Amino acid sequence: MKMPIKLLKCGVRFDKPAIVITYTENVGKYHRRTMPLRNFTKFTGIERAVDELLTNSRHQKYLKSLPRRQLLKLVTIVHDRMNGLTLDASLRKSDRIDTIDPEEDLNKVEDDVLSRKKAVMDETFSKHQKKPGDDDFVYDVEVDFTADDAVVESCGWDSEESDLEF
Repeated sequence: MKMPIKLLKCGVRFDKPAIVITYTENVGKYHRRTMPLRNFTKFTGIERAVDELLTNSRHQKYLKSLPRRQLLKLVTIVHDRMNGLTLDASLRKSDRIDTIDPEEDLNKVEDDVLSRKKAVMDETFSKHQKKPGDDDFVYDVEVDFTADDAVVESCGWDSEESDLEF
């Protein structure tokens, strides 16, 4: 019986762009796999390149344990390097993209930045999600968000007195 693949490390290669992973299938046996980013240029869409890697049948079993957000980050680093950014500048840019600011207007960001931020939000949601079978799962939780000392503002649109007949 084959053991599942356990991903140990992942990285990038800039000369002949590729994603490089180190993994183990059997206890004590380490393997390295290089997955080239075929036809990847500085004009290539990052999402498209990630989708091609994930749908490639030769690479699927190796990449299914790698979070999509991390794969997006690796491909973005290669893309930034092709566009003249240094590795440090690309990592700083990547950290800034992966940080969620509640005051930021996501309607004004580029599509690739938006997809990265959505991936971060999805990962955070999945990490904190309570599912049936979890130890602290409670069905039908009711929470009252009004505190005794909180001021409750009323709106005219939802009061019964504001119902006008036409």
